[in-house]
Amino acid sequence: MVGCAGSSLAERQDENVESSLQFDSVPCDQLLAQRNALAQQYHLPQDAKPSFSNSGVGFGPFTPDVRSKARRDAEQASGRIDAMNRSITRRDCGKPDKQNKFALPS
Repeated sequence: MVGCAGSSLAERQDENVESSLQFDSVPCDQLLAQRNALAQQYHLPQDAKPSFSNSGVGFGPFTPDVRSKARRDAEQASGRIDAMNRSITRRDCGKPDKQNKFALPS
């Protein structure tokens, strides 16, 4: 079992969860474009979220990761898209700027 360290299904799926803070410095229009391109590249919805397989109680750390490279890449992309969406939501990207118009009462 020592040889399986770092390559179990549970460990690899946990790696798909990313912090959204890394995207907070990316301008909203660029972030939206990056998210849309990533979703299109992997044929994922724009609201993709990382998925986790139920490997049975207690067996997660010992279940080998036998997913194809294409599937691993798509699941990693879904985690990245989810992180981008959390940054987009937190910063209200994609919504029109609030108009602060002050009008004198008539």
